[in-house]
Amino acid sequence: MQIPIFTVDAFTNRPFSGNPAAVCLLENDLDEDLHQKIATEMNLSETAFIRKLYPGDDFTKSSCFGLRWFTPANEVPLCGHATLAASAVLFHIQKNTNSVLTFVTLSGELKARQVEDHIVLDLPLYSTYPQVLQEVEELIKAAVGDMIVQDLRYSPDTKKLLVRLSDAYERSVLEELQVNAQRFLSAEKTGKVKGLILTLKGNSSGKHKGHDFYSRYFAPWYGVLEDPVTGSAHAVLSSYWSEQLGKKEMLAFQCSRRGGELKISLRNDGRVDIAGQIAIVLRGNLTF
Repeated sequence: MQIPIFTVDAFTNRPFSGNPAAVCLLENDLDEDLHQKIATEMNLSETAFIRKLYPGDDFTKSSCFGLRWFTPANEVPLCGHATLAASAVLFHIQKNTNSVLTFVTLSGELKARQVEDHIVLDLPLYSTYPQVLQEVEELIKAAVGDMIVQDLRYSPDTKKLLVRLSDAYERSVLEELQVNAQRFLSAEKTGKVKGLILTLKGNSSGKHKGHDFYSRYFAPWYGVLEDPVTGSAHAVLSSYWSEQLGKKEMLAFQCSRRGGELKISLRNDGRVDIAGQIAIVLRGNLTF
């Protein structure tokens, strides 16, 4: 059996930065267990599987496809960067002729469109609620030690914990922070956290001006110690920072070692547009 496969770096315009995802184009149905085996083999934070919904569908002409995402350990309900990567394969390699692509996913219908040199994803926007420190104190200590935490929020829809560090810190502090995410697994006692976001308000002066906020994201519960650039985390961060900054249009930077930039625009329908660039770095076939 042969399956076309691609590696796409998302939320960057340069190869070997941003967040890599593998994308498989499924001409035919795949045995259920093979999705996970392929994702484990690719060993990237996410492998996306694009499938045809109806027998007559065509990757070049159709506008609606099924989409699933797998980490090396399990299937996940939402992945922004792998959706960006999947859209790039359809738009740039398959030369899909539609202006908007729709993906049927575990998180409902997601849309992607091309705007100049970016691909814009229409994603759900997730609210956050104040979180009591006592419940997650050990987890936060494992993540940031004795650093000053300015705000603490929880997103029940995504099971993500948002930890805002003090505005007194610079971006470099977040970038240089040594995080042992493996320790989160034993430090998280509530069973309700499946992703940890560290975030910091942007600096309007200095060499990095222009970014409204910074973040890093850790998901050892899904077998991903640190994710380089995370669309789903920004579906949470967007609602939080929009409220804090009083802005609907924001530019964000995720401060992982690879790094990546996301353009954010809150929509009037309660969702969020997250735009990024891509670089396609590998094309081939899986054979088995």
